[in-house]
Amino acid sequence: MLFIVVSFQLRSQILPKDSSSLNYRIVGFSFPADADCKNYKIEIATGNYTNEDSFAKRIILSQVSKTNKLIAEVPSFGSYYTWRIVYARNKKSALYHFRTTLSKDVDTTITRLNIMQPAETYKDAYVGIDGSGVIYDMKGNPVWCIPDSDKFNNVVGDMKFTPQGTITYLVDQTGYEINYTGQRLWKTPSYPVDTGTGFYHHELTRLANGHYMMLGTEFFWYSKVKTKDTSYFVTVADTVKHDKYTGMVGSAFSEAPGAKNRGRYGTIVELDENGKIVWYWKSSKYLNSSDYVNYWPQDVSQRYEPHENAFWFDEKNKVVYLSYRNLNRIIKIDYQSGKVLNTYGEIYKRGVLPSKSNGLYCNQHGIRRSQDGYIYLFNNNLCQYSDPRPSVIMMREPASEKDTLKTVWEYKCDADKYKRGFYSGGIGIELPDRSMFICLGSDYAKLMIVNRDKKTLWSALPETYSKDRKTWEPSGKIYRANLITRKDLERLIWSSLN
Repeated sequence: MLFIVVSFQLRSQILPKDSSSLNYRIVGFSFPADADCKNYKIEIATGNYTNEDSFAKRIILSQVSKTNKLIAEVPSFGSYYTWRIVYARNKKSALYHFRTTLSKDVDTTITRLNIMQPAETYKDAYVGIDGSGVIYDMKGNPVWCIPDSDKFNNVVGDMKFTPQGTITYLVDQTGYEINYTGQRLWKTPSYPVDTGTGFYHHELTRLANGHYMMLGTEFFWYSKVKTKDTSYFVTVADTVKHDKYTGMVGSAFSEAPGAKNRGRYGTIVELDENGKIVWYWKSSKYLNSSDYVNYWPQDVSQRYEPHENAFWFDEKNKVVYLSYRNLNRIIKIDYQSGKVLNTYGEIYKRGVLPSKSNGLYCNQHGIRRSQDGYIYLFNNNLCQYSDPRPSVIMMREPASEKDTLKTVWEYKCDADKYKRGFYSGGIGIELPDRSMFICLGSDYAKLMIVNRDKKTLWSALPETYSKDRKTWEPSGKIYRANLITRKDLERLIWSSLN
């Protein structure tokens, strides 16, 4: 009886569990320790074997570890593997089995990361790409993907690696958090009606304190008007009933008689681990008491959607930076009071159409703050027709009321022969050595690492194979990308297995 109990306890420590299906090729192995063993050897064979002799003939990898935990990389997705541990004095464990699943997103005959320039730095890092929700190594090999069951046949957005060793992303206006094995840990609750938020969008960030901060939506109903009169706004009280059929707050006709359209403003919502609202900020209160009342673009539909697309929470200094794409504007918000501390970008005057440029950036994305205290963003640069290349701009904030926002560093991105403009997404992320990881987004989502001297240290292009044209083409529907170091990837792996 004692033998049976010990055997069960030992087997229960085996990871990955026998006959598992894995959504990754970089595998964390865990197995029972042996007091007499100073070095453990893992042996991995391709195929599914129960016979020792057959297994021994197909071994493709032998790896030694001083502990009873190690990470090993198997060659391919869509394959079966058998493995065992060799202890001291050639004592061997039982044979264990797993398979790596194959989806179109990691099938390199369908999609690929085409390496344009091999890495000079961060050679052992990995990149996570929106759209397909795949992690690649710096040589272009897929190593992990979000399980198909969690994609809902839609595009993955804003995939991030969190301080807690997890992964967050958005699909269908809903936020999710999973671990490395694909286990779902958290999902955004129903729209928080008391804040007037219709849905989540663009940005989901797990904070250091464990909370979740994201962008939401607040709807305003309005009547069509011919004059530039801001009094037409019909605000809906926060306490009105949520319409489960339309997904809107209130009713266009009962709450706002004669209303024909709806305006869409943004909110920033912070939720705790249980989905309870702990902080929120409404853009409507700020906008309609600001120069925004003078904003009448030639495309009037933009009047009713200022379009918040990114934020950055400086947790140390308790300041939130918020990006408005359509307004060519960044605002700085005091987290404690919700007060707008500063406005950067275009200022609107009554009777004057918005200009084609604010002089610094146009339709920007991905606002962040650097290690040196500068704010920086991805400039989609859609206003400058003479030089339409997007860029990453780093700026020093004003030191006084007489001072202005000043560019201290700018990198004009090499878009190769692509000339159609970058209308969606894009981001720059400062790396520990102060170089910049860049994703161009849109329909030509080129990836780059560029140092402060503007030398390209690595570049790649996500591509999809066209059966009709029999050629590889740039993958569309990619909004952003992120980089993760090998050290943080290992932390991601082990945090999911503990």
